[in-house]
Amino acid sequence: MNTPSRLLLGAFLLAAATDLGSLLAGADAGHLIAKPLLLPLLAAFAATRGAPRLLVAALLFGWGGDVFLLLDADWAFLVGMGSFALGHVCYLVLFGRRRTSPLLGGLYALALLGTVVALWPDLPADLRIPVAGYSLLLAAMAYRASSLGVLAGVGGALFLLSDTLIATGIADWPQLPAPDFWVMLTYIAAQYLLTAGALAATPATAPAATAPDAMYGERRTTS
Repeated sequence: MNTPSRLLLGAFLLAAATDLGSLLAGADAGHLIAKPLLLPLLAAFAATRGAPRLLVAALLFGWGGDVFLLLDADWAFLVGMGSFALGHVCYLVLFGRRRTSPLLGGLYALALLGTVVALWPDLPADLRIPVAGYSLLLAAMAYRASSLGVLAGVGGALFLLSDTLIATGIADWPQLPAPDFWVMLTYIAAQYLLTAGALAATPATAPAATAPDAMYGERRTTS
């Protein structure tokens, strides 16, 4: 890992610690400052590691969702959810046609169906269809993330958990103490693990042969 990558990763971890600490302390200003920094720093870190463009795009769409969800308005919530949905599409295209477990797919399908059915009566009427459609896309992303390995698979599962916690809040279900802390903890871990998994699955570019090595190889083949 080169120096810019280390610095950006350190800055991301510092922003994450600041955000989570602010939520625990009830310091809204810290959360408002730190949250919008998270995904740009993670995207920049990924870019310095040679990340695929789709990964960087997914993270930047996630940043758009983060910013809009900071606004206390119904329209901003829908726009933010749409931005996250575009990020999930980027992830799905990035995963390509890699194989995943049908059994895991069945488990995600059952979890999706059970969650939507349970939440449906308690969701605001105008949000039921958008939330159900977004949940389907999110569950598909979480399932397909496992095609990149354990890191990305856990990241996808945590993303689903984080957004499910948000949905239970919208449905006015009983919440854990400091609910925003748990939402952000699972979300930050999800985006980092998805990034780490995608980077691990990205083939490294082989270094070009040096001139002496190339000359030696040519001389050996002609001898």
